[in-house]
Amino acid sequence: MRKAPFILFLILSGFPFLLCAGEPDSALPRGTLADKIVVEKSKRKLTLFAGDKVLKEYRISLGKQPIGAKEREGDNKTPEGCYIIDFHKRDSNYHRALHITYPARNDLERAESKGVSPGKDIMIHGIRNGCGWLGELHQYADWTGGCIAVTNEEIEELWRVVPDGTPIEIRP
Repeated sequence: MRKAPFILFLILSGFPFLLCAGEPDSALPRGTLADKIVVEKSKRKLTLFAGDKVLKEYRISLGKQPIGAKEREGDNKTPEGCYIIDFHKRDSNYHRALHITYPARNDLERAESKGVSPGKDIMIHGIRNGCGWLGELHQYADWTGGCIAVTNEEIEELWRVVPDGTPIEIRP
């Protein structure tokens, strides 16, 4: 019964309007392949490219401490720099995920100079399994441990159009 006050709050605060407020984005056509991803942390935006053409933009959530580059394991920051999507992770705790090659050499050197672990397992992923109903509501807070989060529908699309080996640039 603890959920009842929260659900009542959502209904009274206009939650139904939030669900209907936006136009649904159109899905990328079958056969579309991206060849670059750019993440702009300050704008909470992930952009897919094919050559110089923007294929699509996505609203994202970041690590709980979104300002600054990831420095060490457990700092809840999303890395900044140039990496590669190196594999698709089907058995993720967050619906599906695309693994990012963090830490790069410079990340390792920076962490080593400070005597800390740089962290690992940075990904683009969907919503935590069992919570997919949150959908776009996840965008109202930075909630990951350093990953880049999108809705489950969006990670399904990214899974389909982003091949392994795709470069990803994560900007401040």
